[in-house]
Amino acid sequence: MSQSRIDRRTFTAAACASLASNGIAAPRADDKALVAITLDLEMSRNFPTWETTHWDYEKGNLNAETKAYAVEAARRVKARGGHIHFFLLGRTLEQENVDWLKALVAEGHRIGNHTYDHVNIRATRREDIQFRFQRAPWLIAGHQPAETIRDNIRLTTEAMKSRLGIAPVGFRTPGGFANGLTDREDLQKMLLDLGFTWVSSKYPGHKLQNAREGEAPVEPISDVIDSIAAATEEAQPFKYSTGLVEVPMSPISDIGAFRTGRWKLDWFLRAIRAGVERAIDRRAAFDFLGHPSCLYITDPQFKTIDLICDLAERAGQRAALVDLGTLAQRAANAISR
Repeated sequence: MSQSRIDRRTFTAAACASLASNGIAAPRADDKALVAITLDLEMSRNFPTWETTHWDYEKGNLNAETKAYAVEAARRVKARGGHIHFFLLGRTLEQENVDWLKALVAEGHRIGNHTYDHVNIRATRREDIQFRFQRAPWLIAGHQPAETIRDNIRLTTEAMKSRLGIAPVGFRTPGGFANGLTDREDLQKMLLDLGFTWVSSKYPGHKLQNAREGEAPVEPISDVIDSIAAATEEAQPFKYSTGLVEVPMSPISDIGAFRTGRWKLDWFLRAIRAGVERAIDRRAAFDFLGHPSCLYITDPQFKTIDLICDLAERAGQRAALVDLGTLAQRAANAISR
């Protein structure tokens, strides 16, 4: 097996028997649902206006609105007893003032490595690594893609140690992949070699009605919402054969909804509610993926953040707000039992 599955919550007798046959203990009935709120600190094309595309070349040059949204989201989540897990681009640490990031760390929020320039770590050609290097190819001239990608990750770790005084807590790939890194053992080993024990790279597929150019967005039908909620089953932590733990992102992300689908906020909230409630019912994991650079435009009143906190709070002892490290630890423990 290339990966070991854990934390499924559709535990029929057959499912438990299947887990046992692979040497994996089925999750205990008293396990809580683990709900994480994760925010990628990067600029997003099409926001704040649909015509905005220059962020592709300066993903880490965060504007004031994005930083302010991240700080307020963190305040709200901590007030509800949780912490946000942020993922940071190294280039952001070139900005003059990083006191806001230091304050997030001091408040107990986690910050992981998201590469220096938002590079595609699966790229095998120089032109596919990042828009910045298409415009300025001399920055990576003479380097193979694998070397460029590794350095982009390593430099971010060094930048975090230098400017924030911390090592990154985990690694998230720019972009999510339907199969994570299952078919890229070389990348798994590279991340382990760089000191990471877990990665967040998998984003399960699901149905989505894409908005066509020039046409009004289409409200998602029940079948689409059901598909998104069902994808929670495919977004459970597991361990690759190399020992690297995968902590998937749970659909639907804000970018998937507001850029790809051109959704309205109410539609997004309905899908998030369905996914979180499904995870809570099954004592499973849910990893919300958001981007302050998108949400400050699409959800300025923090309704998504508040909804997730509300659902976890109402679940009482059945759920907890946690960081991704806790999800990764559950995977490691479940496999070792």
